Amino acid sequence: MFKQLSVIFLVLYTFSTSILAETTQKTPLPPESIIASDSMAKMITGLLLVLAIIIASTWLLKRFSIIPTISSGNLKVIAATGVGQRERVVIVEIGETWLVLGVAPGQVTKLHTMEKSSIETADKTLKHTATEFSDKLDTSIQKSNNR
Repeated sequence: MFKQLSVIFLVLYTFSTSILAETTQKTPLPPESIIASDSMAKMITGLLLVLAIIIASTWLLKRFSIIPTISSGNLKVIAATGVGQRERVVIVEIGETWLVLGVAPGQVTKLHTMEKSSIETADKTLKHTATEFSDKLDTSIQKSNNR
């Protein structure tokens, strides 16, 4: 019994000294600056990285003509492709006429003129041929799956 009381007393004494030791006042340290220079550098680097990604992606979209152009009024840009670093061939629709234009810095040259209807009929025959091929491919796949 005496051993048990001595163990309890020893445990209580140890906890009380640690509690008293923690209650002594230490010299307060000034709080760290909320905006430290290293965190500011990380933040600025992150912002510059995001801006660089935005600028690079818009440049790529413009460079490869991924962004569709907005047609206004009677003039529509049907297709455009790059021929050189700064030269492009552009198909423009004006009413029922398509113009094939060569565009270079400071110069636009008419290369060819064609009727809109002639291109549309050729496009429809290509779509019809593609549909026939697709149907034949589907039937052959179904035959091979049934075996």
